[in-house]
Amino acid sequence: MKKYLTLDDVDVSGSRVLVRSDLNVPLDEDGKITDDFRIRAALPTIERLVADGAKVTVCSHLGRPRGPNPHYSMRPVAERLGELTGYEVTMGKHVDPEVKVLENTRFEDGETANDPTFAARLAEGHDLFVQDAFGSVHRAHASTTGVAALVKSAAGMLLDRELRAFSRFTDDPEGPYTMVLGGAKVSDKLGLIQNLLPKVDEMLIGGGMCFTFLKARGEPVGASMVQEDMIESSAGLLNGEYGKKITLPLDVVASTAFTKTGPNRIVDVHSLTEHEIGLDIGPSTSNLFADIIRRSNTIFWNGPMGVFEWEAYRKGTDRVASAMAASDGFTAVGGGDSASAVRMLGYAEQIDHLSTGGGAGLELLEGRPLPGVEALQRWAQGA
Repeated sequence: MKKYLTLDDVDVSGSRVLVRSDLNVPLDEDGKITDDFRIRAALPTIERLVADGAKVTVCSHLGRPRGPNPHYSMRPVAERLGELTGYEVTMGKHVDPEVKVLENTRFEDGETANDPTFAARLAEGHDLFVQDAFGSVHRAHASTTGVAALVKSAAGMLLDRELRAFSRFTDDPEGPYTMVLGGAKVSDKLGLIQNLLPKVDEMLIGGGMCFTFLKARGEPVGASMVQEDMIESSAGLLNGEYGKKITLPLDVVASTAFTKTGPNRIVDVHSLTEHEIGLDIGPSTSNLFADIIRRSNTIFWNGPMGVFEWEAYRKGTDRVASAMAASDGFTAVGGGDSASAVRMLGYAEQIDHLSTGGGAGLELLEGRPLPGVEALQRWAQGA
C-alpha cells in the first residue's frame, strides 16, 4: 500500500485544487522579499497543476503575525509568483485566474488552533488538496491537517522529493554516515542527536552549540555562548556508549567582542581566555571536518559553523560547504541558516538535496511523526 498519493495518482483536469505551499519568505522593513528561494521551490507543483488543467488556489502562512498585519500580507508573494511563472496570479475575488493566492493563513486565529470551521472555509469549493509545504508539515494546523481531513489529498512534488531525500538518512543509510551539526543551541537538536548518534558513524559539532559540549568536557570556553541547562545532557552524550562518535572542534576563531570587525585570533580550544568569544571553527577543525566528510557516503548538515554572515567568521562554514559540494556521497543540507549559507557561498547546485524545511526535517530525523504527512495517508488506502 502506498504511504500517500502523489500528483501521479490523481487526475486534476478541470479540478479546483487547493495547494498548501511554504511561501514563508524573509521580508525587509519595507515588506519587500529578500530571498525568494521558497517561492521558487514551490513552482514545480503549481506549474504542473496548471499545465494539467487545474485551477489553483495557493495558501501559506508568512511570518508570525498576531492577527491581520499589513506587513505580513501575501501580496508581495503573489506578485513574485506571477513574475516567476508568467501566470495571472491574483488575490481576493476574481473571475477565474490561473492561480489565486489566499491571504496569510495566520491572519486567522483558527489556523494555528486547527479550527474545523476555518479548515472548512479553506476546503470549500476545492476538489483536491495538495500538501506541498514541507516546512510546515510538523505542525497540526488548519491548512496542514484540517483541510486534509475534508478533501481528497495528495503530496506535491516538493513534499514528495523532501520525504524521499530524508529517507536516505533514516532508512538504512549507506555508511560511512556523517552528521554535521552547528547553530546556536544544543536544545534545538538534542532529540536529533539522541536518536541518530547510535546510527551515524561520525557526528561533527561546530557552531555556537559546540561550546556547551566543550564546557561539558571541561574545556575553558571564555565568554562564548553556553546553555548551562544543557551541560549535563551534553556530558551524558560525550561519556555515553556512543560518545566517541562525537567530534568537537580542535580550534576556534575568537574575539573579545561580538562584532563584525575587530581583532580576532585562532586559538586552541584548551586555551580560550576568560573574555574571548568563539565565533567560528578554526582551520585545523575545518580540515578535520572536511576530511571526514570526504570519506563519507551519506552526509547531512544542519547549522552553520560560525557567524557566517560576517566575513571574518565565514571560513569554517565555507570549508564544510565546499567539502560537501566535492563529496561523491549523498549530501543534504537542512535548516534555514545553513541552506542560506550554501546558496550565498555558491555551492547550492553541487549539493544533492537542499531542504526547504528546518523544524520538519529535524523532527523526521528525530524519528517523530509529521502530522501533515500522516493526514495524507488515509487517502492512499487502497491506492
